[in-house]
Amino acid sequence: MKAHVYVTLKTSVLDPQGQTIQNALRKIGFTAVTAVRQGKYFALTLADGLAVEAARTEVERIAREVLTNPVIEEFTYRIEE
Repeated sequence: MKAHVYVTLKTSVLDPQGQTIQNALRKIGFTAVTAVRQGKYFALTLADGLAVEAARTEVERIAREVLTNPVIEEFTYRIEE
């Protein structure tokens, strides 16, 4: 089983790197992109035989306690069986 965790800045936090990427895209002709938010991606391989609900609990705890700074970041995740 794998977990895919996506960490991004909260919408209330400015994202200067995302703004820089958007400006660069516009300069090279990708004018349809109106905003960019950058983030981090983590692929976690989970132990065989772990129940899906236990996996969700574990991934949420890891994401909340280790992978994100809860003051400025938020996360989403997806479990792949």
